[in-house]
Amino acid sequence: MTLPRHIAVIMDGNGRWAEARGLPRSSGHQHGLEPVRMCIRRCRHYGIEALTVYAFSSENWRRPSAEVSGLMNLFFDALESDTGSLLENGVRLRFIGDRDSLEPALRARMAESEQRTAANHQLSFQVAVSYGGRNDLMRAARTLAERCVRGELRSEQIDEAAVAGEVSLAGLPEPDLFIRTGGEQRISNFLLWNIAYSELYFTDTLWPDFDEAAFDAALQQFATRQRRFGLTGAQVVGSQAGQH
Repeated sequence: MTLPRHIAVIMDGNGRWAEARGLPRSSGHQHGLEPVRMCIRRCRHYGIEALTVYAFSSENWRRPSAEVSGLMNLFFDALESDTGSLLENGVRLRFIGDRDSLEPALRARMAESEQRTAANHQLSFQVAVSYGGRNDLMRAARTLAERCVRGELRSEQIDEAAVAGEVSLAGLPEPDLFIRTGGEQRISNFLLWNIAYSELYFTDTLWPDFDEAAFDAALQQFATRQRRFGLTGAQVVGSQAGQH
């Protein structure tokens, strides 16, 4: 089976899962931790290089303050409870997004977890917190402009590789497979640069119910896709034949 090197996930449906059971939305977020752990285990099982999950978008700050506060506490607690397991299992943890809007204690815990797992290489695990794809591109453009002002770079040298080197996922393979749970079919300002050629997979399954069978179903669907990157189907088949 053809496998992706990098999977990106929008973990949607926690709140609706909880509301359908008469539970507070925070309960849905709590139950959403286990599918994250499952995805990490499955990626390690299959030898997938990278996993990036959308935990909290820059737009999510507009949600009710109690829900936002609960999510921040959940992030903090999960870092405390799970970093040891990530370290033992060869998982490198990184965070992408605007950390300036986060509480100092959470920022410190994030940095500590990143430092503890920095030497791991079996799986690169990125968590997007206070992240927005447009903001990511804006920051990349600003960095390139500043380099031009300092004389380190000429404007004609700004190409796709230069931009790719400044966005949050620089140095990682582009996501091959983009998964969104919860039934919505949009990308919600996630990794706008990086998912240009990702295979998109949408499922009605709410995130807390996303289990190993659901994960494997997404991989099986990915394996059926013909990835053309602008070529014709015949060209792709011919190229593949030439590699054998």
